Amino acid sequence: MDEYNCGDLFGARPHQEDAFAKSRWGLNSNKYLKEEMEETQMVAWNNLDTLKSYKDLSENANAVNLAEVMSGANGAERVKTYSVPMGAGLVYNYAAKAVDETILSKLEALAKEAQLVEKYEQLYNGEVINTGEKRLVLHQLTRGQLGDAVTADGVDKRAFYVAQQEKIADFANKVHAGEITNAAGEKFTTVVQIGIGGSDLGPRAMYLALENWAKKNGTFKMEAKFISNVDPDDAAAVLNSVDVAHAIFILVSKSGTTLETLTNESFVKDALAKAGLDASNHMIAVTSETSPLAKSSDYLAAFFMDDYIGGRFSSTSAVGGAVLSLAFGPEVFDRFLNGAAEEDALAKNKDIRSNAALLDALIGVYERNVLGYPATAVLPYSQALSRFPAHLQQLDMESNGKSVNRFGEPVDYVTGPVIFGEPGTNGQHSFYQLLHQGTDIIPLQFIGFKNSQIGTDVDIQGSTSQQKLCANVAAQIIAFACGKKDENNNKNFEGGRPSSIIIGEQLTPEALGTLLAHFENKVMFQGFVWNVNSFDQEGVQLGKVLAKRVLAHETDGALKEFSDLLNI
Repeated sequence: MDEYNCGDLFGARPHQEDAFAKSRWGLNSNKYLKEEMEETQMVAWNNLDTLKSYKDLSENANAVNLAEVMSGANGAERVKTYSVPMGAGLVYNYAAKAVDETILSKLEALAKEAQLVEKYEQLYNGEVINTGEKRLVLHQLTRGQLGDAVTADGVDKRAFYVAQQEKIADFANKVHAGEITNAAGEKFTTVVQIGIGGSDLGPRAMYLALENWAKKNGTFKMEAKFISNVDPDDAAAVLNSVDVAHAIFILVSKSGTTLETLTNESFVKDALAKAGLDASNHMIAVTSETSPLAKSSDYLAAFFMDDYIGGRFSSTSAVGGAVLSLAFGPEVFDRFLNGAAEEDALAKNKDIRSNAALLDALIGVYERNVLGYPATAVLPYSQALSRFPAHLQQLDMESNGKSVNRFGEPVDYVTGPVIFGEPGTNGQHSFYQLLHQGTDIIPLQFIGFKNSQIGTDVDIQGSTSQQKLCANVAAQIIAFACGKKDENNNKNFEGGRPSSIIIGEQLTPEALGTLLAHFENKVMFQGFVWNVNSFDQEGVQLGKVLAKRVLAHETDGALKEFSDLLNI
């Protein structure tokens, strides 16, 4: 084996309770895995470039002149009709996407041939969809029962997730009521989450999204902080900003062995000890039932997740539930779950014009695989969603950043795009220059709300701040689509830059849940189209192995030289 090849260390292992437990593992395991899936399931898992509908789409899709279709009465009619209702009163509008009825009909044929909704049905009914790790994919079950009861490891998983949510709610209510306190009998005022990746990005984005709303609506209970980076400056900055005597810390690690998280836990415990505090009175754990943290006396309580929910899909599990329930109250977390559940139910619709997540996914595949666009910019015109693009980076790029299909075979087409973004209007004064006049066309995903979370505003020069914000997003959509002709090439805008927008009345817990589920389901559907496994992330593992080797001083060659340069 090549020295840095992690295949043997992180290769797939059959899960003893999964349907693939009796798979014929060996040299031809990928072949046998594919045969088993074809024998036992009603859907066919085929590469995108083998589908007739994709060939038809690639060869016969007419180019849509965005500047033309978005001008005048035609543009006004498109805005009215190219719109799909979502959960929580949100609307997905794709009028400024480079599609027409011909392309939409071909995308509909692709969805049908690829059996996208049928594959979604298999997922929420408990089929083994995560082929890399031989696991079920159950994050939707944290917010509702979409189909059949799902049993794994001898447990009804919906009942398991509900029980954990109820346990968290009871704990949070006792903290808020002063029944669970610090050693001095004083209330906790701050909650600090220690985690990395999906244990940080999603929960942090969700907390920031609802912080102002909760303060305005009287549901704000505790300030939340987050420690993620193993860089000691991160933990130090957070600890310096809180009163540790009145802080409760949530350690989030499914395995209980995550290096960065355990390192930061030790950093926090050291700070508590220096303050004369017993860490066991200030810490809770979110972990799996089999991890070393599960029954440790080092924690006030432990709440459980399992292997069927990936980190980037875990915001609606105990990973997000503990911190959000402590920060805002369990009722707000329930409302967030309800918004996600509503959007999950809408994703079951086979009519692409009534299924926003499916339509968004298909248009994205068209832009990536037919039009050749390399990236997507996520542009929320809401400061509350300042970290939402960062969460979507992980969700999308960790899920669909794959070059082999579900059976480990190389694919001959591009898969997931690069995702980046920043809130408007800040982004307008940053990277929009490239978006408007750069050599690459980058599709845009706007998110906007008619009303602010605070509900109050001031009139400045004839319009409020919120009206100015909304005016900017409306203007950007048209500017990107239609451009502006000018004899001075430096001032010429070609236009033809496609975008969609999700619009809501206000960013509430329900709206946030709907937004989250929309993008989770979009990523899922695109993974199905590309025939990749969207639910493992082997790409993050190699660096971890080499880092451990560096720390153990088991290095040579270039790895040793870089280690020496960094004084390790």
